[in-house]
Amino acid sequence: MEYRNIIYSKDAGIAHIRVNRPEKRNALNREARLEIADALEDTKKDTDVKVLILSGAGGKSFIAGSDLNELSAFSPLQLENFLSTLGQHLYTQFAELEKPTIAMIQGLCLGGGLELALACDIRIASDDSKFGQPEILLGIIPGGGGTQRLTRLVGIGLAKELIFTGAVIDAGEALRIGLINRICPPGQLEQLTSEMAARISKQSPLALKWAKKSIAMGQDISLSAGLAYEAMVECLLFTSKDRTEGMKAFFEKRSPSFSGE
Repeated sequence: MEYRNIIYSKDAGIAHIRVNRPEKRNALNREARLEIADALEDTKKDTDVKVLILSGAGGKSFIAGSDLNELSAFSPLQLENFLSTLGQHLYTQFAELEKPTIAMIQGLCLGGGLELALACDIRIASDDSKFGQPEILLGIIPGGGGTQRLTRLVGIGLAKELIFTGAVIDAGEALRIGLINRICPPGQLEQLTSEMAARISKQSPLALKWAKKSIAMGQDISLSAGLAYEAMVECLLFTSKDRTEGMKAFFEKRSPSFSGE
């Protein structure tokens, strides 16, 4: 697929999807979503890729939401098809990707853009970024996972406040409530994100995959069931070559070389 709305690159085990519609504040139209889905599938299949970064081009907007010209024209049945393919479903593909994902946020992170960031594992933002779920101002609700993932991340009270009011908050407040992991000046954003991605990429792909699965599983089951799942995963990882290599490297006082086996 030829990419006209995103820039997709891979280097040193790190894939990067950059939404490239700065003239539209990187709002997601159908073509951009199709391209993101295609790049995501490549990331999934490429065993050399260990981490995925998602960002927006232009420096003023991460993703300002969905393309309202398209969204406003949907019939109810068309909307259902959209949510189950290129909307909510696409965001869930990010959440379920068996590799860590990092949202690198600068500028506006609103509506569907925030929902996509919520589907990523880690969110790093510049201190000039703005966050919000303003769908209520249009007479609708967040339909890409916002009512579910935002609640799980910041708690039911804060999620209700943000969704009911449509308020936009700054990066400092987003950090305070746990919406983002790190904050930095705009000029340091690329470096900070790249350093974190590089650090993660050096870990065992198997351990990363199962750590992500275990954390996700724990969100939907009881503590006792989550602990049992975690124990099962740990036993599974003890069968891997990566576990052998990791412990051998520790005792030999060297850095491990993980193969993902």
